[in-house]
Amino acid sequence: MSKRMKLIALLLAGSMATTGAASTVSAESLPADLVQESTLYAGAAEVWLNALGEGDMLAHGAGRMLLTADETETAETEAHEVPEVASEYADIAIARVLNYVNLREQPTTESEVLGKLYANSAAAILEVVQDEAGEEWYKINSGSVKDGYVKAEYVVVGDEELIRQVSTRYASVKTTTLFVRKEPGTDSPVLTMLPDGDDVVVLEEGENGWHKVSTEEGDGYVSDEYVELWTEYIEAESKAEEEARLAREEAERQAAAAAAEAARRAEEEAARRSREAAEREAARKAAQSQSSSQSSGNSSSSQSSGSSSSGSSGNSSGGNSSSGSSSSGSSSGGTSSKPSVSNGQAVVNYASQFVGNPYVYGGTSLTNGADCSGFVMSVYAKFGISLPHSSSALRSVGYGVTIDQIQPGDIVCYSGHVGIYAGNNTLLHASSPSTGIKYTSPITYREILAIRRIF
Repeated sequence: MSKRMKLIALLLAGSMATTGAASTVSAESLPADLVQESTLYAGAAEVWLNALGEGDMLAHGAGRMLLTADETETAETEAHEVPEVASEYADIAIARVLNYVNLREQPTTESEVLGKLYANSAAAILEVVQDEAGEEWYKINSGSVKDGYVKAEYVVVGDEELIRQVSTRYASVKTTTLFVRKEPGTDSPVLTMLPDGDDVVVLEEGENGWHKVSTEEGDGYVSDEYVELWTEYIEAESKAEEEARLAREEAERQAAAAAAEAARRAEEEAARRSREAAEREAARKAAQSQSSSQSSGNSSSSQSSGSSSSGSSGNSSGGNSSSGSSSSGSSSGGTSSKPSVSNGQAVVNYASQFVGNPYVYGGTSLTNGADCSGFVMSVYAKFGISLPHSSSALRSVGYGVTIDQIQPGDIVCYSGHVGIYAGNNTLLHASSPSTGIKYTSPITYREILAIRRIF
């Protein structure tokens, strides 16, 4: 019996219990089959109600109670039937392995390897399947690896807390200049500014339209109106991507080794020239000293003449030596406008001369003012390397290294900030308007998002 029929039967029963007929419900307004079935149920209800022996009021009350109970059942059923919204993380799998797990073309360990899912990397689950042995596999997408398979035992699915731990939530700027406020609200003072296209780590997502973010100047708030939120996951690496990365890294290592060797030879050559110049200068001074001693010790004109001749010869020798040294120095100085060594330490040596110069938002001048990414960009430009003027874009240049592999010249990326590793656990960077270009130690003074190597 449908719920509609039940309701009509209850109405008929309540009416029949008090008037003896279903006069309060017009049969003409109902379909014939519905009237017949409802009347039968209503008659049964009437018999039951009259049997209570409590008169019209009891009949009405029983009818109302039954109707109320039915309405409650309907409401509960309808509420139960409302589809639940699945969590956005429900179909996200995270690799829980020491190093990596292979992604296969088919759900079997004998099939071709499409790529690798590294520890804490994420994949979107498309389907759950079983192999011939009854073991569970997931069909997944991750990065450029599409429709790959991973054995279920190597991943964790839908663990929201874990997913948040291994991913990073960002706010990308979608306005020319974004004001980061000290507190949520346009009346709050400006903490710092961010350029269009840059992004910062979201610490808390606000329900009032303001999100708490991390910047070089500290934690602040940005309006949801001017940013776009997104989540960055570590993703799988395909076989082709792995091969290309390894080849690129090997080429970079060879280039770095060649640059380091060139730097060593240049230093040795500079030291040799410096020694030779020092030896010539010492010889010149010794000759001058000897000439003066001979001149003062002899009184005869012939001896004086000889001394003068000897002194003249010494001066001539010294003059030629001095002139040669000066010429060598001039020649060396002629190439100082552009660094001759292209390795990480040379980058640091060049960049360090600008410590103390001002920080200027949007600036790229190493002398008159640069912001953090402008500083890195302009330093590397002197070495013929073109880099983007964006702290977030710099997280993708060169190739990545871990903190235990870090070397001088590596680019260290933070939320909304970037700098150059100077060695000895020290960062060289355009810090803020109040501090300018400076050194900061340790480099982990803030959470590091990436370390990128160019040379």
